[in-house]
Amino acid sequence: MKDILYRITPIDPAGHLFAIELHISKPNPNGQIISLPTWIPGSYLVRDFSRHIQGLTATDGKKELPLIKLDNHTWQIAPSTKAITIRYRVYAWDLSVRAAHLDESHGFFNGTSVFLQVHGQEEKPCYLDIQCPTIKNNWGVYTSLPEAKGERGAAKRHGFGLYKAANYDDLIDHPVEMGTPTFISFEACGALHEMVFTGLVPNMDIERIARDTAKICEYQIKLFEPKTHQAPFLDSSDRYVFMTMITGADYGGLEHRASTALIASRGDMPVLGQEDLTDGYVQFLGLISHEYFHTWNVKRIKPQVFAPYDLTKATPTPLLWIFEGFTSYYDDQVLLRTGLIDEERYLALIQKTINSVCSGAGRLKQSVSDSSFDAWNKYYKQDENSLNAIVSYYTKGSLVALGLDLLIQQASGGKKSLDDFMRLLWKKFGRDFYRKSSKKGLCEEQVIPLIKEATGVDATEFVTRYALGTEDVPLDKLWAAQGIQVRIEKSKTPSLHIKTKAVSGTTQITHIYENGSAHLGGLSAGDTLVAIDNIRVDDKNLDKLLARYHINDKVIIHVFRRDELRQFKVKLLAEVHSFTVKRNEH
Repeated sequence: MKDILYRITPIDPAGHLFAIELHISKPNPNGQIISLPTWIPGSYLVRDFSRHIQGLTATDGKKELPLIKLDNHTWQIAPSTKAITIRYRVYAWDLSVRAAHLDESHGFFNGTSVFLQVHGQEEKPCYLDIQCPTIKNNWGVYTSLPEAKGERGAAKRHGFGLYKAANYDDLIDHPVEMGTPTFISFEACGALHEMVFTGLVPNMDIERIARDTAKICEYQIKLFEPKTHQAPFLDSSDRYVFMTMITGADYGGLEHRASTALIASRGDMPVLGQEDLTDGYVQFLGLISHEYFHTWNVKRIKPQVFAPYDLTKATPTPLLWIFEGFTSYYDDQVLLRTGLIDEERYLALIQKTINSVCSGAGRLKQSVSDSSFDAWNKYYKQDENSLNAIVSYYTKGSLVALGLDLLIQQASGGKKSLDDFMRLLWKKFGRDFYRKSSKKGLCEEQVIPLIKEATGVDATEFVTRYALGTEDVPLDKLWAAQGIQVRIEKSKTPSLHIKTKAVSGTTQITHIYENGSAHLGGLSAGDTLVAIDNIRVDDKNLDKLLARYHINDKVIIHVFRRDELRQFKVKLLAEVHSFTVKRNEH
C-alpha cells in the first residue's frame, strides 16, 4: 500500500473540472492537516489557488470525516486511525503558465494548483495516477515527472497511469500537459529533451525550433559543466520537457526543475520554408534560453529563503536581481554566443532594454535589491504609476549583470568573466542541491565575497552603487574599451509622454511619465483623449497630430475623465531622450 497516492482525472472538459483523490495510508491520528500552496515558485505573488477547490470531503472508507477549516487554504481532518481518502474538484480555466487549464482540446496543470500537501509527510514518496478523460482516449501525457517503473499500473512514456515523485516538493515541480500536441525531441550533451506545442500554428517549422533550442541547451550545459557536460535535470528526471501553449498574442514562461511551461504568440513561430529571423522568433528563442538557464539559476542555485520554499506565505528575498536579472542577461547572451543572432541584433536588444529602464523615473527611486524584495507587493501588483515608482529587477538587473561582466573582464585582463561567478555558485549551491538532504542557498552578504573568490575582482563599489543603490549602470564607460558606443539621441519631436491603449475606437491614457507634458499639463491615467486643438483624436491618429507641432508649443486638449468632459492647456515637451548602442565604425 502506498503511503501517499494522488489520482487526477479530467472529468468535465466543458466545465473545466479536474477531479482529484488523495489517499493517505497513515494519517496523523490526532487529525491530519492538509493545505494547498498559496503561490507557485517563480511567480512572486500570493495566488490563493484554493479558491478553485470545490466539494472537499474526507472519508475513512466507511464514514465521512468532519473537516475543520483553519484558514483559506488549510484544513484539519477529524482524527482517524484508518486510511483516509480526500476527494475534491478543481476549476481549471487559467490559460497561463501558473495554474491549470482544461477544455476539450487539452489539459494542463501545475501541482501547486491541484495537489494538497499532507502535513508531516512532505518527505514521503508521492505517487500520481493520471487518468485519461473518457471522451478523449487518444490523448497523451507529457511531463518530466518519472514514470513509476516496476509498479503495478505504471505509465508508459507519454501514457496515462502511475508516476512517482521523490516527495511533495518534487511532485509539484513537474507540470503536466495532456492532449494531442505537436511533438519533437532532440538530445543535447546526450540528454533527452522534448518539446510539445499546444494550439493551432499553420506551417510551424518545428524542426528549426528544435535545432535552435538544442544549440541553446548544449551551450548552457557546457557553460556550467565545462568538463562533464552533464545536464542538471538528470538529478530529477531522465528528460527535460518544454511545454508551449500557442495563442494569438501572449508571452511568458515559468521554470521547473526538469521542464518549463511557456506561452507564446502564434506569430512568433517560424514558418516552414522561410529562413528569415523575425523579431518575434528571436523573442521566443530568448524565452527558451531564459527558462532553461533557470534550471541552474533559481531551481538549484537558490536564495537561502527558498531552501526550502515556504508556500504558505509571501517569502521576500533581495536577490531576484541575480536570479532573474542575471538570467535575463544570459538569455540573449547565449543567443549571441551560439550564433543564433549576430552582434548587431544583440546590441539592438540591449539598446531596447536600456531605453526601457531609462524611460521611467522609478529607477532613480528604487534599487534592484529593493525591487527584488518588494516583488510581492509592487512588481507583481503594478498600477498606472509603477513606471514612476519602481524599477524592474529583470531589466535593470540584466544591465547590472552586463556591467558587472564588463567590469570583471577589464579588471582581470580578460582572464575572468561573470561566467566564473556563475560556475562558482553552481559548485557551491546548485550541483548537489537535490542530491543532499541538507540544502543551502545564497545569502545577500555572500554575493560580493563570492564574486571576488571567483574572479579576483572586488565588486563592492559596483554592487553598492548600481544594485543596492539607484545609480544608472555606466555602460557607456564600461563598453568604450570594447569599441561599443552608447550614445544619447536627442529628440526633435514633441511628445505627451504617455502610454495609451485603444478602446472602442478611442485612445485611453494608461500611464503618464513623471514630469512629462501630460503630467505637468494635468492629464491623468484613465483619461480618454477627445481632441487636440479641436481636432478629434481616435485610436490611430495621435502620433500624426503631434507631428504637426513643435517642441514647446501649447495645445488645448479635451479628455473624458470618467463621464465628465475636461479641458487642459498642455505645453508639448521633447520626446524622452533615447539611447543608441553601436560598435564604433573606426
